[in-house]
Amino acid sequence: MKALFTTLVLLVIMALMLIPGQSYAQSGTLVVYANSSFSIDQIIANDQTSGVQNHSVYKLVSTDTTYLLEATITLGQSVQIVGVPDSKTGQLPCIQADVLNDGSIPGIFFTLTGQGTTVQLDSLYLLGIAPNNSNNTSAGQGVQISADSIKLWVDNCVFDEMSQFDIAFSSNWNKIYIENSKFRNGIDVASAYYVPELLRSLNGVGAWSTDTIVIKYNTLLGVAMGPVVTTGITHYFDFSHNDVVLTSKGPFWSEQVVNAKLDNNIFYNTYGVGETHTEYIGGWDEIKPPRIPSIFYFATLDSTKAALLLGHAVNGPLDYAAAEALRKVEVKDNVYFWSSGLTSFWNNWNDTNSTLYDSIYTPVFMNSQSDSMFLSINSSIWPGFVSSGNVNVDPGFGTSISSTALTPGSDTTYGVGFLAYIAAVRNGTGTTQSYSYKRTEVGTSASWMPTWPLPESADLKYSNTSLVSTDGLPVGDPYWFTHEITGIKTVTFIPHTYSLSQNYPNPFNPTTQINFSLEKASNVSLAVYNVLGQKVANVVNQFMQAGSYIENFNATKLASGIYFYRIEAGDFVSVKKMVLMK
Repeated sequence: MKALFTTLVLLVIMALMLIPGQSYAQSGTLVVYANSSFSIDQIIANDQTSGVQNHSVYKLVSTDTTYLLEATITLGQSVQIVGVPDSKTGQLPCIQADVLNDGSIPGIFFTLTGQGTTVQLDSLYLLGIAPNNSNNTSAGQGVQISADSIKLWVDNCVFDEMSQFDIAFSSNWNKIYIENSKFRNGIDVASAYYVPELLRSLNGVGAWSTDTIVIKYNTLLGVAMGPVVTTGITHYFDFSHNDVVLTSKGPFWSEQVVNAKLDNNIFYNTYGVGETHTEYIGGWDEIKPPRIPSIFYFATLDSTKAALLLGHAVNGPLDYAAAEALRKVEVKDNVYFWSSGLTSFWNNWNDTNSTLYDSIYTPVFMNSQSDSMFLSINSSIWPGFVSSGNVNVDPGFGTSISSTALTPGSDTTYGVGFLAYIAAVRNGTGTTQSYSYKRTEVGTSASWMPTWPLPESADLKYSNTSLVSTDGLPVGDPYWFTHEITGIKTVTFIPHTYSLSQNYPNPFNPTTQINFSLEKASNVSLAVYNVLGQKVANVVNQFMQAGSYIENFNATKLASGIYFYRIEAGDFVSVKKMVLMK
């Protein structure tokens, strides 16, 4: 723990740091070094004038020691907190929860309170393990969104040992983009095997709705619940190219999604704890029957969500049918697998227990209710539901994933082992057992950093060459093959022609994605027009390098109707139609 400093000294030093011409401040950017005298929250909190941040960008450059966090960083304005990876190793700057004078540990790293603001977290390692090798097991959170209409970008970050939620929100109509990030561990005790989650809607079922959730090119390893718990309506949900590995529950509690793309993911030994008889009968993580534990579970809309989708109150079966017909859910080319070590454990557990009530109800890819919504005989009810290419096959991960992680043990690296952890939970006797995949252990030196590259790097590159995706990238998180981040807006290969694709989804409300490819570097104009030929929005107007791009278009301010989007790049011109249906 650091020595105490008076507020006066802190303010004086901060004032010196902000004098124009000093190396810290450059064109709206404050370069921040890990400092033994001041925590990262103190530096950002004191970089204010009349409550307004003096800088819009905080650049963290130290990769030889951690930035200690002693209090939640509250951000009420648009701001970027950007780490600069080590030029040789790629090590990310690390923000680490500190031990306070009273022995407590900060619970939340960032709270976002500025309605309508944009916050970007880029290339950061957020570590919940404090210098005394403990963490805040009751309130550990990476990011909490507490105001409406916030846009959060998380790119190339690591969330390690967040014991409650990695990212949570208690507000409406946010846009959340999570890309190229790794979420590690957090299954701390047997009594809390259902937390944390990557993304969680707080304060009750159906309380908060979102505009957009995009979760792409990420890995979740040893995270208890898995990816997403968001039970309000979400206008657009894209969960693609992610690895979800060794999770105890989940992975989704989003069965009433209305517009979703769920493609090219790997689910490996997920939902390991299964369900007890009580959970199975009571629908622990499914709102509507049949309550069978599933990776993907979809249900019909309730009246609140149907009304939000229609834009008016529901007045009988015809309105429910109209709302269901507007839903679009795509589930393609996902890989799912439960290893023989886990399935044998389940079978033996069921066989050796004398009553049904001790049995483990084991998961499936999709339960019968969900499957039926994709059948051709029900296409008139759910015309927008498409499922294809999903396979139950072993991706071929390395041994520390496929077998070592299951092995019982008492070491700090793996806790009690995944199978022993499940047994502790299901016996109802576990109170201190934990499971971690190679838990981060804090070093004793002043200049300490977490292990890099991540210890799972060697074994998350799968060996099964038969796996096929919808877009040519490796199934799951491509990082384990390229060790480079994958941009949501730019795909790395160079196309052989110019093209403009049909927007997805279409019809849409209110956001959609527009894909286009450039054979050569060009000045690009991409604009949207109404049926009268009047330009209503500029999507792109800039010089762009050759490549394939994905642009998000938000039509919140436009009325329902037919629109046209037109691209002009060099000599290439193309126009396509799209339908906004509010």
